[in-house]
Amino acid sequence: MERKVLLHACCAPCSLSCIGPLREEGIEPVAFWYNPNIHPWKEYEARRDCLLVYAPTIGMEVRVLEEYGLREFVRHVAEDIAGRCAYCYEHRLETAARYAAENGFSAFTTTLLASTYQQHDNIAAAAKRFGEQYGVQFLYRDFRPNFRAGNQRARELGFYMQKYCGCVFSEEDRYAKAIARAKDRFAVK
Repeated sequence: MERKVLLHACCAPCSLSCIGPLREEGIEPVAFWYNPNIHPWKEYEARRDCLLVYAPTIGMEVRVLEEYGLREFVRHVAEDIAGRCAYCYEHRLETAARYAAENGFSAFTTTLLASTYQQHDNIAAAAKRFGEQYGVQFLYRDFRPNFRAGNQRARELGFYMQKYCGCVFSEEDRYAKAIARAKDRFAVK
């Protein structure tokens, strides 16, 4: 008997690390797009639309909770930009747990558990806490062993491949060395 689980999805490439293993267990993921942390708008749109185009090709349902949340995100992290990931994980995972509970899912999980660049233990702890709070099981799986193969498959499929985590501050981190070089190069002497 197939069991449906809400799969919070940050992007199509990361979802590739999760969908196959879940289906092998007899679990049918229903993708849940809720990522108000992704900026700017064109990045948000590209990631969302890639997932929406891919999902029907594999018969996967997607539910979208549309919220481009630049101002709210910045308001919540402005005082602690270095610690922004905690808010980012918790806000999205709480929303996923609540959505799962309110929409009859027995469990939820997240593609964030696939990335080798994310704070895996913090993600799992937050998801477990919110699952308990909302009375829905957090289905923990360590999808990281599938990460490289999932990304390779995403490239083969021609997916949009993002270059940073999602928030505008992670994009700045991506360019930190180039920013420092430019500062040195153009320093007023």
